[in-house]
Amino acid sequence: MTNPAGTTGSALPIAGGARTWREVWRISRGHRLKLLAVAVLGVASAAVGLVTPAVIGDFVDRVQDGTAGLSTLAWATVVMIAAALAGAAGTAATIVLAGYSYHAMLAELRELLVERAMTLPQSVVERAGTGDLVSRSSDDVAQIADAAPQVIPVFTTTGFTVAVTLVGMTILDWWYGLALLVVLPVYIVTVRWYLRTAPRIYRAERAAMSVRAQQLLESQRGYATVLGFGLSEHRHRRVLQASWRVVTHTLRAQTVQNMFFGRLNVAEYLGMAAILLTGFVLIGNGQSTVGAATTAMLLFLRLFGPINQLLFVVDVLQSVLASLNRMIGVIAIPAPTSPGVTVHGTVENTTAVTGGADVEGAADPLGSTSPSVLLDGVAFRYEGGRLALDGIELTILTGERVAVVGASGAGKTTLASVIAGIHEPDAGSVTRPHRTALITQEVHVFAGTLRENLTLGAPQVTDEETHAALDATGMASMVEAMQHGLDTVVGTTGHLLTAAQAQQLALARVMLVDPELAIFDEATAEAGSTHAEMLDHAADAALRGRTGLVIAHRLSQAASCDRILVMDHGRIIEDGTHSALVAAGGVYARLWAAWESTPGR
Repeated sequence: MTNPAGTTGSALPIAGGARTWREVWRISRGHRLKLLAVAVLGVASAAVGLVTPAVIGDFVDRVQDGTAGLSTLAWATVVMIAAALAGAAGTAATIVLAGYSYHAMLAELRELLVERAMTLPQSVVERAGTGDLVSRSSDDVAQIADAAPQVIPVFTTTGFTVAVTLVGMTILDWWYGLALLVVLPVYIVTVRWYLRTAPRIYRAERAAMSVRAQQLLESQRGYATVLGFGLSEHRHRRVLQASWRVVTHTLRAQTVQNMFFGRLNVAEYLGMAAILLTGFVLIGNGQSTVGAATTAMLLFLRLFGPINQLLFVVDVLQSVLASLNRMIGVIAIPAPTSPGVTVHGTVENTTAVTGGADVEGAADPLGSTSPSVLLDGVAFRYEGGRLALDGIELTILTGERVAVVGASGAGKTTLASVIAGIHEPDAGSVTRPHRTALITQEVHVFAGTLRENLTLGAPQVTDEETHAALDATGMASMVEAMQHGLDTVVGTTGHLLTAAQAQQLALARVMLVDPELAIFDEATAEAGSTHAEMLDHAADAALRGRTGLVIAHRLSQAASCDRILVMDHGRIIEDGTHSALVAAGGVYARLWAAWESTPGR
């Protein structure tokens, strides 16, 4: 596999040919009987197609011998019509059965892609850019699906036609079959040239499409920022540049395609000349009849179309394979197996070690209990950057609520991401509960009913439990005011929720999922708004009875927690209760003093 996950390349990996075909063979496991039926029907339909040239050749010989009559013509006509009908029926059945198998396998492949994409580490997606993943799950899938009308008929009919016709010509006279050897070098050289040239051009085209998708996605997602900072012209130029790169690569692909078709025309002319010359020699030596030569030419003309179609579709097939390699590249990304991460239900008999500058009075507020989160010498750096976490030692006890504060860039969000499992540590070890939930400031409301949004992570919960979570997070009155209650459609296609309501919804989701560890990364960041107190109450309800890690946007949130961690440059520099840290007169004390003096906080 090229550019595997974990290398310095930024794009998602692209599977090699061998890996792709192994995956396709595995997916075909439940469809192999249907594929065998396709092969049998295809061969039978192609064999029936040999009847018409043979009947015409026989009729020509009868005319030449003077034995042909009206009955001979009628007999030949009936046989050819019957053969045409049988061949058409067999071909139709072959294409339908092949199309059914093709689309069933594509559907399974698409499901595997989506399933794997949903479990990719966020760091992998961030490095590649969401546009790359979106392009693979949309453009590449569409490319394969759209190619079906061209690929399926060719590979289920013309392939069999070529094979059966070559056998038929050889049976007619081996010299006719031998004559086609003149054509083979031209086809071989042409196809080899095309296969060397086209794949990299198609890969470049697909990569350019990914970049274009990324630019469009960023412009749409950052629409408010684009307008607010007057970046419309800048974003327009970026999208335009990405679009022109796609045009350039598409024109190159079209040029290669035209050169490919021109070389195929040379092979066609050589084939016809070879058959005519062979027939002339054989007839002159009495080794063949005019009817046999006619049959051979008709068979070649019958072969002429399928061979061209088979080679023409190589062009489409290269694009399909490029898309297929990109899809399999995502599916084949191995699941993270970092030895530095342990997921558990309950940790017992573990000595608690707390990093940072311990402050007197920071005793365990919960008494003797077992650790829920353990970080031992954890270090992490973003690609090409400085250490975002440096030697973190941290223990969070079961049921303890810990706040993390610090300046922007201190490492708070990175700490939350490492504990949540979004990022794997570069050094050290992380132990966390199996049921861990992370809520960030960026909350997404999915298009669907309110009930579906609330029960995404816990589809088994009852309406009573759902209403209880809504009541605890302060959403009950809003839902009661909705005409359809929990069945109200929300999101972009329905009832639009405010930012505060979306955060309430996310907090209610946490209560329904009921994780052992809840991590809030500024999950109630409505600073300065009238909703701040309401969201604080909702967050408090969501954290009640479980271990919590809160990246505090407001120091009032931190003050209500059992412990507070102060971070600076990727290190924990203070650790203690609110009162102990204020009394110590350190960094937190200064932050608290500034917070208290802020008007309208």
